[in-house]
Amino acid sequence: MGNTDLYGGLIRLHILHHAAREPVFGLGIIDELARHGYRLSPGTVYPMLHSMEQAGYLRSRPRFVAGKTRRNYAITAKGRSALAAGKEKVTELFGELFEDA
Repeated sequence: MGNTDLYGGLIRLHILHHAAREPVFGLGIIDELARHGYRLSPGTVYPMLHSMEQAGYLRSRPRFVAGKTRRNYAITAKGRSALAAGKEKVTELFGELFEDA
């Protein structure tokens, strides 16, 4: 199991968190996640975004930037609900992980 497999849920929550603030796009979210120590390739992030859209957590719209089409992803109501539930679970886990510290 690689770190991406282990952290997959956290990465998805991170994507939802940013998409709740403003639409995100593949390379932009790769850069944002890199700031937090995640080293992800487009081959990991783009399928993740597509699967999150298929599951109903995000919706995408094409946007034209510098003559190229970029897909921007915005959070949906289902995504907001999942983000809220995820925050509760992360808070609970955080408390458990560090209760002995």
